[in-house]
Amino acid sequence: MTNRRQLVTSALAGALALSGLAAVTTASAAQGDTEKCYGIAKAGKNDCATANSSCAGTSTVDGKGDAFIVVPKGTCEKIVGGSLTPKS
Repeated sequence: MTNRRQLVTSALAGALALSGLAAVTTASAAQGDTEKCYGIAKAGKNDCATANSSCAGTSTVDGKGDAFIVVPKGTCEKIVGGSLTPKS
């Protein structure tokens, strides 16, 4: 019975830690600690609409210049191919 209790306790602790991480990430995004990074999204992994696609996850090619993903502020310019403005 003790092993089961430890397992349940560990699972609950992990779930609480993950929910706390999500709250911190959401708070950071709300405070403007993120930026759009164009030209680095993999096909189907862009965060929002592009000039030629209507929804997140609809970019059809890797590194599409007008597709972006949201990254922590100051990160985009460190990524090869990343740009803070859309590329044509």
